[in-house]
Amino acid sequence: MAPLQQIYTIGHSSQSMDEFIAQLQRHKVEAVVDVRSRPYSARFPHFSREPAQGSLKAAGVHYVFLGRELGARREEPECYVDGRASYDSIAKLPAFAAGIERVLAGAQSYRLALMCAEHDPLICHRTILVCHELKKHAVSITHIRRDGNLETHVQAEQRLIEEELGSPGQTDMFSAASGFPELLEQAYVRRACSIAYRRDQQ
Repeated sequence: MAPLQQIYTIGHSSQSMDEFIAQLQRHKVEAVVDVRSRPYSARFPHFSREPAQGSLKAAGVHYVFLGRELGARREEPECYVDGRASYDSIAKLPAFAAGIERVLAGAQSYRLALMCAEHDPLICHRTILVCHELKKHAVSITHIRRDGNLETHVQAEQRLIEEELGSPGQTDMFSAASGFPELLEQAYVRRACSIAYRRDQQ
């Protein structure tokens, strides 16, 4: 059996660019896929699209912007329910599906990381929306945390259930009889509702 494609995620948070690049190099990331809908930051301007792309290129890291395809702040009106972005609706967009395919294709050639802003993968759409779809494919997902340590997506999902439902991690995560799939989907829905972008947000 062929090994699963490895995909990382990372949040730039409040790091300096040097710290961020050091994290990528530590885990041998060769390409960054920016999934921010709005790739600009007033607080951390070095992570705005053009400066970030230049810094990464100088460090030998490829940069690809897929915020239009995989971002969570959509222009399409059908992606909003009562002013809140619906992750289920976004995931059904042809543009989103095209973005997922580009990530999967890129992962065949590069060791890549999905980048957004939030340090914790569980409060970011890169996990609750994008990785929720990616895991349906033959990939292994790992999150690079702020301290440089790694959290597998399986570990992140266990933590998601505990945070949202107060349930302990399941020992038999792959057994339908354990109830884990149902608990996990419920946890995803709850977290999506709490973090999804609202049009009335400033």
